[in-house]
Amino acid sequence: MTDSVPPFALLLAAHGERRDGAGNEGVARLAVDLAGRGLAAEVGIGFIKGTPSIAETLAGFATGEVVVYPLFLSDGYFARRRLPQLIESGQEASAARRRVHVLPPLGVDPALVDLVADEARRTADSAHMAAAAVTLVLLAHGTPRDPASRQAAEVMVQRLAATRRFYDVCPAFLEEPPSLAQALDRISGPVVVVGLFAGEGLHGGDDAPQLVREAVRADVVFAGNVGTFTGIADVIAAAVRRASTDGDERVK
Repeated sequence: MTDSVPPFALLLAAHGERRDGAGNEGVARLAVDLAGRGLAAEVGIGFIKGTPSIAETLAGFATGEVVVYPLFLSDGYFARRRLPQLIESGQEASAARRRVHVLPPLGVDPALVDLVADEARRTADSAHMAAAAVTLVLLAHGTPRDPASRQAAEVMVQRLAATRRFYDVCPAFLEEPPSLAQALDRISGPVVVVGLFAGEGLHGGDDAPQLVREAVRADVVFAGNVGTFTGIADVIAAAVRRASTDGDERVK
């Protein structure tokens, strides 16, 4: 805990999930971790799908200034359009209008590169694979309706390839080509798959691990989803601290 608590609230904004069995516990754990670091006077979570909603959490803050951290893996529709709409709804539902700063989403943070590389390397080591012989596959949502997910994945592919820690790095997508199956068909040798998903929703919790299992290859292993990696709280904390000192927020 820091000696003095910054005079703003921190809202972790996530997609969330309403289906049975999806408790969005990962985001709740992140909030507890970040609250313990004294990053903000208040730390809350809000979901586009699920409870509490983003509007409800924003309206419930006692602090007059709020930093919103979007737990999205790209700067796509939810970050660019839906989140601002829900923030405005929260402002309208509140007795007092707050000053709100929206930070860039998790998926565009350059710090993710080292985090993903380290986790993929640990997964390769655990599977007795030499990282230098591994092809790292980044599995993202992707959609023909919005290029943001594909573009974010491709940028991360380029950054990870530049580290030269793996034999190769390539993308795969759920809703546009190449699919994971198509990507794996082109790869001979060991593969580590990392899911570019932030939570325990349908895509990260069910689709990503299921697609890896369907590959039925002993040399293909799943490292998990980015949102579950231990270092995510450190990435968020660093971004919030930077924003509180250099004024690099996008003000809504």
